[in-house]
Amino acid sequence: MNRIKNAFREDAKFKPLLLSLLITGLALGLYKGMLDNFLAEVVQMNEMDRGVMEFFRELPGVLLIFILAVLYMFSAEAIYKIGAVIMLVGMAMVASLPATKVLATLSICVYSLGEHIQLGMKNTLTLSYAKKDRGGEALGVQGAANQIGTLVGYLVIVVVFSMVTKDQPYRIFFAVAAVLTGIAAAISMGLTGKSQADATKRRFYFHKKYHKFYMLEMFYGARKQVFMTFGPYVLILFYGANAATISLLFAISAVACFFASPIVGKIIDKIGYKVVMVSDTLILVIVCFFYGFAHHIFPRDVAFVICCINYVLDSVISLASMATNVYVKDLSDNADEVKATISTGVSINHLISVFIALCGGWLWKSLGIEILFICSAVLGLCNSAYALTVKNKKQLQAAQKNA
Repeated sequence: MNRIKNAFREDAKFKPLLLSLLITGLALGLYKGMLDNFLAEVVQMNEMDRGVMEFFRELPGVLLIFILAVLYMFSAEAIYKIGAVIMLVGMAMVASLPATKVLATLSICVYSLGEHIQLGMKNTLTLSYAKKDRGGEALGVQGAANQIGTLVGYLVIVVVFSMVTKDQPYRIFFAVAAVLTGIAAAISMGLTGKSQADATKRRFYFHKKYHKFYMLEMFYGARKQVFMTFGPYVLILFYGANAATISLLFAISAVACFFASPIVGKIIDKIGYKVVMVSDTLILVIVCFFYGFAHHIFPRDVAFVICCINYVLDSVISLASMATNVYVKDLSDNADEVKATISTGVSINHLISVFIALCGGWLWKSLGIEILFICSAVLGLCNSAYALTVKNKKQLQAAQKNA
């Protein structure tokens, strides 16, 4: 509690923000913990269907800059509330509409739109409410509130779906998630400030000195999408994992990333962003190999465990994407340029993700999971090869002095 008080201004409406994020995280944990199984078991989505659905789910991320540009006249608080209401509508649709492929995709796309709008504003609000020189601490508190809620949601799914072996209560828990999303939306109405929305999130920013960063974001978006979309689906369709198992895997990944994040940050500071950029994708090649070929080498049960371990490992090595942000900071002239460049990178990341989702679904259905993860490994190798051309901090400083 003292940490929260030390991070935020007393006159700021930070309590409704943190509480809404905590409850939103709880709803997200319930929703995400069972979504993949719901799509596979109830909606009957196959590999290709899942890729198509992910294409539409990621579209709001691609269009976010344009959406925020349309909402430019609203305060950050108002945009956050708009996102909360849209999320509520989407979650209610998931809970109530017939489980057809079209309606499920539409519902998830609506929820994703609200989620992306909120994601664009929560950091802005947190920094606006933070005390002077306490922005990093405030962001840490905000992230913890959201992560704790999500983790609790995962664990609830683990417990309940482990106890119920037949007729698993997907609809009931989507309804619970909708109620929680509604509560979070109601709490967010207590945000009465007039914080200015971050202008860097409403426009693309391109500069030739960042061209390598943009390319690295394309590679990262591609490799991330394969595991985010198809990693759990392989475990469900190929190995028969139930919702409790998938949710437990998400929970373990969340905890692992929570503890690994500061360690990865220290490694980046100690050995440099270039070494991390190169090495993390080399590790990814090993992860992809076992994910795609474990069932050819080991008994099925052993292969399943190996794939679960590799899923968690991929979540951890994905944290190395922080290295590209450090690279941008070293290249930049000021903080606004950093924010604008990273925001543009996120959009590039989403743009490549939507196409990888479609291509990945087709590859899996047509050629098998082996080819899907071989392609992911090749993308990793391309990322490492390209990262070798990036200048490290000392080289950048020398180049800037000679310029």
